[in-house]
Amino acid sequence: MVIGIASSPAERRQLARLLGGTEAFLIVSSVDQARTFLGVPGTPRTAPPVAPAPTVPAEPVAPAVAPPTGLRVDSDRRVLRWRDGEVELTRLEHDFLRCLLGAPGQVWTYERLHLEVWGNVHLGRGSDMHSVVRRVRHKLARLNAPASIDAVRGVGFRLAPV
Repeated sequence: MVIGIASSPAERRQLARLLGGTEAFLIVSSVDQARTFLGVPGTPRTAPPVAPAPTVPAEPVAPAVAPPTGLRVDSDRRVLRWRDGEVELTRLEHDFLRCLLGAPGQVWTYERLHLEVWGNVHLGRGSDMHSVVRRVRHKLARLNAPASIDAVRGVGFRLAPV
């Protein structure tokens, strides 16, 4: 098992990419978290143990399809554009959409999305991700964009043209 320590979400994403081929790895944000996870004697148990990071699948779960022509994320201005319309995006909405638009039709697992968008390990709750998905769906509808975000029960999400 490999244990990596990275304090920022960006560093955790980069470390997860580097360790992607490793059988089992854990990414924590501090030495104290690593000690807590390992059960080192004398370590205060102030934070719950961190679950090991899952291996991110290298291959798409579903065949990729072309994104709806003209639907794009403008990262410089952090907006979603469709034809002549645009809506502002939060950082999480932006990063989430960049993942889905980068591989339309591909199922993004909860674990992989958490690593890419939040920069941490998905611990099974999901309300944070579902909140972002709900907001992005509303913004797609506001633009009348011909795309939808499909939930793949128990697995994750994918962008599907309508």
